[in-house]
Amino acid sequence: MLADGRARRRPVRTPARQELEDETGVGDALVRGLVRTQLALALRLSVIVGLGLGLLPLLFALIPGLAEVRVFGVTLPWLLLGVLAYPFLLAVGWFHVRVAERNERDFAELVERS
Repeated sequence: MLADGRARRRPVRTPARQELEDETGVGDALVRGLVRTQLALALRLSVIVGLGLGLLPLLFALIPGLAEVRVFGVTLPWLLLGVLAYPFLLAVGWFHVRVAERNERDFAELVERS
């Protein structure tokens, strides 16, 4: 295997890849665009989590009778904040990873296609 005389194939250097490797202004702009996209995704999902979990205590404070509701023998605040918050956070995390990977895949395709 190591003595195989075939030449190794070099990756094709597209203009966008060249810009990234040479760290030019265009390559910098491409990377900044990806970082900005990932940051926007993270901020949007942070707002969703903050509102989703942060408004629950406010809701229970504004409607005191709601805090006394029992579901399966457990009060609603305990059920929502102590149990159901974790699947919610897992779902948001799963969605974030999925969309972030799609953004990176789209970026890689853009670089390879250019």
